[in-house]
Amino acid sequence: MEGVADLESQQVDKMEMLTKTPFTQKATEEPQYKLIAENIVASYNGIEAVKKVNMKFRDRAVTALIGPSGCGKTTFLRCLNRMHELTKSAKVTGRVLLDGQDLYSNREDAIIHRRKIGMVFQKPNPFPTMSIYDNVAAGLKLNGVKDKKITDQIVQGCLEMVYLWDEVKHDLKKPGMSLSGGQQQRLCIARALAIQPEVLLMDEPASALDPIATQKIEEMINELKKEYTIIIVTHNMQQAVRVSDYTGFMYLGDLVEFGETKQIFENPRNEITAKYVQGQFG
Repeated sequence: MEGVADLESQQVDKMEMLTKTPFTQKATEEPQYKLIAENIVASYNGIEAVKKVNMKFRDRAVTALIGPSGCGKTTFLRCLNRMHELTKSAKVTGRVLLDGQDLYSNREDAIIHRRKIGMVFQKPNPFPTMSIYDNVAAGLKLNGVKDKKITDQIVQGCLEMVYLWDEVKHDLKKPGMSLSGGQQQRLCIARALAIQPEVLLMDEPASALDPIATQKIEEMINELKKEYTIIIVTHNMQQAVRVSDYTGFMYLGDLVEFGETKQIFENPRNEITAKYVQGQFG
């Protein structure tokens, strides 16, 4: 029970810090790499969808993955979460290092790994039989958190972090599916945050949303990066410019170019990158 108590304490401390205390980073601090992908090759039935991709993701920064449909962005994202291996006939080689620890090592538990690196999917997927409250609390219960007061505090904190608390605080017992599409997506992000991940993966989180809901998602991402490492797949190049610090352009399974977002969009080094960001193909 000590492990559960420690988890509860850590989650409460983190919620309090995120919702009450502004985050400041010393200007003199060197940027740190939270996540490193080394020689990632991902295939389906022997056909490579991702080809020896190497990327380093800065701590407390947003990295956007852009490129035309079918270029391997989502497959690569799923490799970082060890979800690709759940697909029949799928295979991954290479290493993913979280704080220097190889998450594809035989010593690593994939389930624990997936708790460290949360995932938000393109289509909102609230648990259909659960209330708004229970959707956020689901992961806590699976991890053994039973204290109602602590659960209440974490649920409220996570809903506040995604700018949803004021909209639902009087309706927590209503089904999660009763919310609008944008609200459902923010609910799913709150659910991912409740189990205290270290990295948050987002696969086109606003692609099916209207402009107002999209703006709320983007504002939330800019706030969350103060504490989380975020990697987002997007087809919306304007969105990549608005929310990301770094951008990787993928094409036919290869990482063609990677750098600061401003450089990728204003001064790309590769001709095919320039053509893509200028809208010549997509």
